[in-house]
Amino acid sequence: MNRFQQTASIVNKLVTPVLRLPVLSSLLGRSIMVLRYTGRTSGKTFELPVGYRRDGDDVIVGVAMPDKKRWWRNFTGEGGPVTMVTDGVTQTGHAVSRRDDDGQVLVRIAVDADR
Repeated sequence: MNRFQQTASIVNKLVTPVLRLPVLSSLLGRSIMVLRYTGRTSGKTFELPVGYRRDGDDVIVGVAMPDKKRWWRNFTGEGGPVTMVTDGVTQTGHAVSRRDDDGQVLVRIAVDADR
């Protein structure tokens, strides 16, 4: 793990519990959520705070500096299941990541209708 990844890991561990606090989740929950997923290879469950925006019924997560991050690669190809906690509400969905011609990566999450 490089220095960037080590720093991001520490920040993620500090921010994730804060997003669960009712007072702060209502302020931050409009643009930051907790994303939970299971690693394709490791089978481990991961949680990380990510910035997001809504696009109709979908949720879009932009991946800043995607070449320095690995998490989004779990959603290439057919994608995979995720759990999101936004503003204290837990939802499930299916995430698919795509890299455009400029190298930018977006993860589109189709939120499950039953929630």
